[in-house]
Amino acid sequence: MVDINVLVDAVVAEPDPERWETPPPVRGEASAMTLAILNEGLEFELWLSKHLVEGTARVLRRAFSFTGREAAAYSAFLRGVTSRAGGVVEPDVRISECEDWEDNRVLELAETVGAFVIISSDEHLLSMSPWRGIPIQTPEAFVSRVDAMRRRSRKGS
Repeated sequence: MVDINVLVDAVVAEPDPERWETPPPVRGEASAMTLAILNEGLEFELWLSKHLVEGTARVLRRAFSFTGREAAAYSAFLRGVTSRAGGVVEPDVRISECEDWEDNRVLELAETVGAFVIISSDEHLLSMSPWRGIPIQTPEAFVSRVDAMRRRSRKGS
C-alpha cells in the first residue's frame, strides 16, 4: 500500500491520463513507477481507503491546481487499479502511534489489510520502519527491489 504523498507524486510526475496505465521507463520517477508496478497487479495489490482517495484528490486540487474533473479522473483510475488487484476498504482499527494524524490513517489501513509493505516518502512513516513487522520503504527502494526481484526471476527461468 502507498501513502498520499506517493499517489500525488505519481500523477504530478505523469499528469497525462493516457499514460497512467503504461509503466514509465525503469529510470522514470519512482512514485510513478511504484504506481505502474501496482497497476500491473502481478506481485502486489493496491489497497486504499476512501480517506486516502479523497485526500489525494484534495491535495491535487489545492496544492497542484488540478481541476475537480482532473482529480476525479485520477480517483477513478486509482479505484480501477484497486478493483483489479486489492480494494478500497475502511479500516476497522484506530491507531495513534505516529505524531502525524494523516499517517495514522495509513497505518490503520495497513493493519486492516495485513499490508506486506508500505511505500511512503513521508519522514514520519519512514522513521517507524519496520512498523509491526511491516517494512516502510521509499518509492525508490521499492522500485529497485521489484526490479531486482524480476531480474532474478528472469535469470532463473
